[in-house]
Amino acid sequence: MSALPPHGEGVAGDRAIQEALEAAWPADLPPGDARQLLAMGRSLLRADATGAGRGRWPTVFTAGGRALAPAFARFRIQAAIARRAGGGGRAVVHLVWAGADRGGTYTDGRITDWRFTHITRKGSPTWTPLPRT
Repeated sequence: MSALPPHGEGVAGDRAIQEALEAAWPADLPPGDARQLLAMGRSLLRADATGAGRGRWPTVFTAGGRALAPAFARFRIQAAIARRAGGGGRAVVHLVWAGADRGGTYTDGRITDWRFTHITRKGSPTWTPLPRT
């Protein structure tokens, strides 16, 4: 496993973070599922952190009928993997990211996990994000 870069390394350190994630948690999903989950996980994280695209995920981004305010700027995903999460058609997308909070403090190495379940709708299997608990 490669050594992790120091905090603040910027884009130059992202590849080492990606390699460390992949080495620590070997792939266990079919490539098509992994691609779909990664795209959805990235979209969910971007919507969560910046507010952009939350309309695509109305069941995820409303709590008791009120929308949550975006909190981050200068947002960047540093690394991401999609893996099985137990049995029963569940998966998790693990993302490492960077962004500036409302106070302007830029921090890298932030971690977010999005959990998904595999369901079939109208005869077509798909991954659906699970609400946060």
